[in-house]
Amino acid sequence: MSAVVILQVIWALSALGLTALVMLHSPKGDAGIGGIGGQAQLFTSNKSAEDTLNRITWSLAVTFMSLTVVLSAGWIK
Repeated sequence: MSAVVILQVIWALSALGLTALVMLHSPKGDAGIGGIGGQAQLFTSNKSAEDTLNRITWSLAVTFMSLTVVLSAGWIK
């Protein structure tokens, strides 16, 4: 497997993950991830759940955009 194929797989997975996480974000005034089936057991509060969701979303967004630039520029052969 070449480096480009590996980066394309990571790019596609980050796009899918980013799409899913954006849909989990709360609309204004709602509880967000805590509103799906009650309070999330993994987190201690809605605030911590939203903070964690924001961090993961931003990380995936940066990964997706970076790989978009690298793959479209053809810097890796």
